[in-house]
Amino acid sequence: MEKFELVQLEEKKDKCSLENFSIEHAQTVKKYHESFDAYSETPLAVMANTAKELGLKNIYVKDESYRFGLNAFKVLGGSYAIGNYLAQKLGKSIEELPYHALISDEVKERLGDLTFVTATDGNHGRGVAWTAHQLRQKAVVYMPKGSAQERLDNIRAEGAEASITDLNYDGAVRLANSKAESEGWIMVQDTAWDGYEDIPLWIMQGYATMGLEALEQIEKQKLPKPTHVFLQAGVGSMSSGVTAVISNYFAEDPPKIVIVEPEKANCCFRTAQANDGRLHFVTDDMNTIMAGLACGEPCTIGWPILRDYAGNFVSCPDYTAAKGMRMLASPMKGDPKVVSGESGAPTFGLVAELMTNPELADMKEKLGLDENSVVLCFSTEGDTDKENYKKIVWDGMYPSVK
Repeated sequence: MEKFELVQLEEKKDKCSLENFSIEHAQTVKKYHESFDAYSETPLAVMANTAKELGLKNIYVKDESYRFGLNAFKVLGGSYAIGNYLAQKLGKSIEELPYHALISDEVKERLGDLTFVTATDGNHGRGVAWTAHQLRQKAVVYMPKGSAQERLDNIRAEGAEASITDLNYDGAVRLANSKAESEGWIMVQDTAWDGYEDIPLWIMQGYATMGLEALEQIEKQKLPKPTHVFLQAGVGSMSSGVTAVISNYFAEDPPKIVIVEPEKANCCFRTAQANDGRLHFVTDDMNTIMAGLACGEPCTIGWPILRDYAGNFVSCPDYTAAKGMRMLASPMKGDPKVVSGESGAPTFGLVAELMTNPELADMKEKLGLDENSVVLCFSTEGDTDKENYKKIVWDGMYPSVK
């Protein structure tokens, strides 16, 4: 395989509604996250010298390795979804239940003992486990085959019951859902399906904090607004949530949004490529180094947002992520270093490939990238698998997938 492919959808006039992702609502989400003691704004790395070397005006990288001390962004979605679930159970709005209200003895007495269950390659499950522990509840986490031992250990360290299954990601999701139904647990998953849409929507909304922070940082630092935003996709939950916030924030003149996936797990790309009104799945093992993006089924409520407001879908080989990891770890002199994991770096790696690989000149032109372009990327995880990170960045290896 090992190839880059681009699909561009024609812009529609009758786009889906973004009312669930208004800037006012994004501010409510951010306020909820700010109520946690562990909250702090994650850095926006401005890579001006590296951008110049690549032939761009500027590149910004939102560094989520600092999020809540968990080395990844995923906790934003899980924590907001769980908060909303508890608020609904208590008959209140999330605005009435900041962190310290949720951990009060009064609330605990009313809620009793609850168990939240999820499937994950690592980051989402760790976020759910951390949130459940923070809010004095329990979590059970199922991981797909090939998941890193370090990620399993990190989830267990948050007090969750966790195990690696012999299933792929989507199989692990189905297992978690069946256990939720049989045990009376609460499923916290960003994959939506008919009859299961509230929690996936809350997870998508939870990622608004990351997007809004980045846009406010750009404005506060008086930096040029992005002309292009590159977002990685697994099921498309994060990418659709952030796409919606960015599209609302820049309603009059939105940037070009590009969705990036590994070619071995490119369900959103395949759905765009078919463009037949149906979702298209990847059913293979999806053995990509980008473990956090190894998802075969697009989120049903996220896809319409990507279709209508992004419209650019790139499928790329695994070495794209490896290149991004190395470049972010060793940027041009004067630029901040970013520790970015396999699922955090493919967008940066793709931008670098587009700007320097003559074979991708046509794709670069179609996306309108040139010396006037300002690019925003999100490094969604740090070195969540330290052994693999060192193999790629220190040893220069392009490791085979476990």
